[in-house]
Amino acid sequence: MRKEDVVELEDPPRFDYGVKVCSRKVIRNDGTFPGRQVGDVLVDKGEVGYVASIGTFLQQFYIYGVYFQERGYFVGCRAKELDPVDEE
Repeated sequence: MRKEDVVELEDPPRFDYGVKVCSRKVIRNDGTFPGRQVGDVLVDKGEVGYVASIGTFLQQFYIYGVYFQERGYFVGCRAKELDPVDEE
């Protein structure tokens, strides 16, 4: 089974509201971020943000609205694009 055939919605969300996360990779505008060109970097690898919303896409995936405070952006991310940040 391909990973894209997995329905994430069969399980609870991986991240909850307010969880501190960091980007696993550079996230570029796929055309859904207003005011920026397609391909523009929205978030660099390792940037830290907080989960502000949890939605779904294609009745298959969770989309986490993450607020990246340093840039002042809310960016929609898939779970595979994020890692939790341990707060000690």
